[in-house]
Amino acid sequence: MTTPDGPGAVFRPTHVVPPDGLPAWEAPDATRPTTALDAFLPVRLLSRSGEWGEVLCANGWSAWVDGRLLVAVPRPPPTAGRPTAPAQDPGPLLAEAAEALDRYRRAVRDLAADRADTGVFREAVRGLRAGIVIDGESAWLYDAAADQWMYADGSRLAPYAVVSGPGAPPAPQPRDPRPQDSGAAPGAGAAEPAHEPTRIVDRPPPEPGGR
Repeated sequence: MTTPDGPGAVFRPTHVVPPDGLPAWEAPDATRPTTALDAFLPVRLLSRSGEWGEVLCANGWSAWVDGRLLVAVPRPPPTAGRPTAPAQDPGPLLAEAAEALDRYRRAVRDLAADRADTGVFREAVRGLRAGIVIDGESAWLYDAAADQWMYADGSRLAPYAVVSGPGAPPAPQPRDPRPQDSGAAPGAGAAEPAHEPTRIVDRPPPEPGGR
C-alpha cells in the first residue's frame, strides 16, 4: 500500500476503526459530513483538534472522526537482537478495580443502613473511578491514572481505546461518545484542519450489467 507521501511510500497505520465503523466529516465541523469509515479499517492519525482526529486511509483519502474511538495499533516489536520487554501485568489494575469496588460497596452499605447520610456518602466516593468488563478470557480494565481503557487476555495488558481527547475533562463513566447524527459531533468550535481536507478518490465506472 502507498500514500501521497511519495512513490512507493509504505502506509503505516497507527489505528484501526472500531467494530461499528465511524461517522466522518470533511473538517472538524458537524455540518460537513462525508462517507463513514468501515469497521476495522486501518488508518493513520495525522492530527488532533480537541476530540476530533484527522485520519489518512491507505488510498490517500483523509477525513475527520471522533478521535476518542480510534483503536490504537500495537507498537511494532523491538529491533532484532534487542531483548524484549516483559508483558505488562494486568494484576495491578485488577487490584485497583477490586479496591475501588470494595470502597464503593462499603459506602453504599453505610448509606442504605442509615449509618451515613447523602453528604457523607458523596464524600466517601469523591474522586472514585473504576471500570472493568470481563467476557471469558478477555477483560477491559479502566486505568484511571492514564485515563484510558486497557485490554487484557489473561497475561498481557495493552491500550484499548482513548476515552477523552487532550485537554478535555474526563467522562463521568465509560460510554459510547460517538455522535448519533450529523448535528452532534465531537467537540465544538474546533480549529480548521492543519492538513488538506478530504479528497474524494475517483472510482472507475461500473461495468455494463452491474458487474
